[in-house]
Amino acid sequence: MGLCSSSTNTAPSTTGNLSSVAVTSQSTRTTTTSITTSSLSVSSSGISSHVSGNSQFSNASSGDDLGPGGQILPNSNLKTYTFSELKAATKNFRSDTILGEGGFGKVYKGRIEERNGSKVSSNASLVAVKKLNSESMQGVEEWQAEVIFLGRLSHPNLVKLLGYCYEDDELLLVYEFMQKGSLENHLFGRGSTIQPLPWDIRLKIAIGAARGLAFLHTSDQKVIYRDFKASNILLDGSYNAKLSDFGLAKMASVSQSHLTTRVMGTHGYAAPEYVTTGHLYVKSDVYGFGVVLIELLTGMRALDEDRPAFQRNLVEWAKPYLANRRKLKNIMDSRLEGSYPSKAAGQVAQLALTCVEPEPKDRPSMKEVVATLEQLTDIKGRPKVPRIQNSSPRSPYRDGKQPMRHRSAIRVKDDVNRRSHASPNGS
Repeated sequence: MGLCSSSTNTAPSTTGNLSSVAVTSQSTRTTTTSITTSSLSVSSSGISSHVSGNSQFSNASSGDDLGPGGQILPNSNLKTYTFSELKAATKNFRSDTILGEGGFGKVYKGRIEERNGSKVSSNASLVAVKKLNSESMQGVEEWQAEVIFLGRLSHPNLVKLLGYCYEDDELLLVYEFMQKGSLENHLFGRGSTIQPLPWDIRLKIAIGAARGLAFLHTSDQKVIYRDFKASNILLDGSYNAKLSDFGLAKMASVSQSHLTTRVMGTHGYAAPEYVTTGHLYVKSDVYGFGVVLIELLTGMRALDEDRPAFQRNLVEWAKPYLANRRKLKNIMDSRLEGSYPSKAAGQVAQLALTCVEPEPKDRPSMKEVVATLEQLTDIKGRPKVPRIQNSSPRSPYRDGKQPMRHRSAIRVKDDVNRRSHASPNGS
């Protein structure tokens, strides 16, 4: 789901939501909601919270642990929008303003007019408006989770939630507008062949997304993102990565584990322990990050039913190649045309392998992932020099011909005389 630029074409995704392993209720609207302009009462997962008052978030133990620019706000600064305001901003939710669509509903590009008292200012802000689909399998709980988490979490690598709207049955969220769209579109969209992401931008995106996850994992109340994937990584005008869509996020318990009765997420990205047992760990997010790293290396989707059977699951197919730098070049995204530092690519591949280890305890922390990726920014690739193809593989000379050597005038004259005497007619 993108809070992104409408100029980016959305490619159809082959991934889908995971089905429940032990669903206690199929209803998407079982949560009691009470909203005023100043507070949001939430009973999701047994938690009671107020956006602008007390919260489930405790203060961070150390600002350094949260990464540069990250903080848990003491109070939410979210704005309450009226439905009529958002209807006007999106031109009555016109179809040509649609940026994308996900499980929650459609996302529209909007233009919010700024007011100075009773007068409308000449300035306007571009926003992304997410509108709940009444037939969506997601609902109030996911909408509340977005408000709770993004209303209190502030970090350069998290999409900024500006406000929300709740009128009658209408549930909407308003975000900052992300000019470059989603990573998914850049890797797999229709324009990805025409303008593929260069290596340095891919690394920059990986670092930004890793910082966002590390921030979530290192607060006192650890946040498990639960749905890390390429479509949830959005890019601003400078390709800075920001995590979006916190509808499935959960708070980790003291043991850093959360047992859920519903397995939610996306096929191909969800960690094996979560899919099979319902046990959710902080390091379940690390597995998803590893999958995205492999997508960045290969330019291939995590799951693709159109590929041969042995290649459909990217992680399982790519593992033998990731472990060997010589083999790695065989699966690197051909759109890079070899323009990447092989040493750095090899280290990213090794990091990806550790992230997708079957056992959570064997995976690195996101803080370790960030440190590893940041070290790779100094590794530069060699300038690409075109190779000269020889006509004969056995010849060491260009075009298969031995080059002429400089000969003196005396040698040339001797050669002419020999050819004259050797001629049958003496001419």
